[in-house]
Amino acid sequence: MQRTIAIAGAAVIITMIGGIWLATLFIGPKDQFATCRTGAIAGGINQIGGPFELLNSTGKIVTDKDVITEPSLLYFGYTFCPDICPMDVARNAEAVDLLEEKGAMVTPVFISIDPARDTPEIVGDYAHNMHERMIGLTGSAAQVKAASQAYKTYYKAHPAEDEYYLVDHSTFSYLVLPDHGFVQYFRRDTSPEVMAEQIACFVDNQ
Repeated sequence: MQRTIAIAGAAVIITMIGGIWLATLFIGPKDQFATCRTGAIAGGINQIGGPFELLNSTGKIVTDKDVITEPSLLYFGYTFCPDICPMDVARNAEAVDLLEEKGAMVTPVFISIDPARDTPEIVGDYAHNMHERMIGLTGSAAQVKAASQAYKTYYKAHPAEDEYYLVDHSTFSYLVLPDHGFVQYFRRDTSPEVMAEQIACFVDNQ
């Protein structure tokens, strides 16, 4: 009788362990940022983000490892953008300042999708004028395309009839953590206050 009970108990334990293993296999490990996320991403969170190689404001080649050394807020735009980019980047800068007031340091990053006009110096000046800690990045057409594809962004330049051509592009901002990669995106209608609050959640739970 005791042997039967012991065997039954062992079977229950094995079943429980097996259930946990299967849950991990098919559902995945527990998401430490589950309470911070505000939306799902088609195909999963791992579909966005990845390595990149670009030029900084001095013309030096830098990688994502060089740039993302602390929580970072990435935005893909261009310095000649007449309205959308300045508003989005200013919003990101304000969110970064709100976070700093709370003791959370987040690096704002501006990545140009207009390599034909945005030289390292131009991008560097633009980024610094938007925020003293903002990192400005550009690169060759191939480097910019690779970075854009990694973050699933869209951009398309209008025919360059003169130097004032426009570039259509997506307007998401991306929160990236050094040890976790991309964790959240923000739409352009998100206020700096809401953005700062959501970013703080990720920073606190990393």
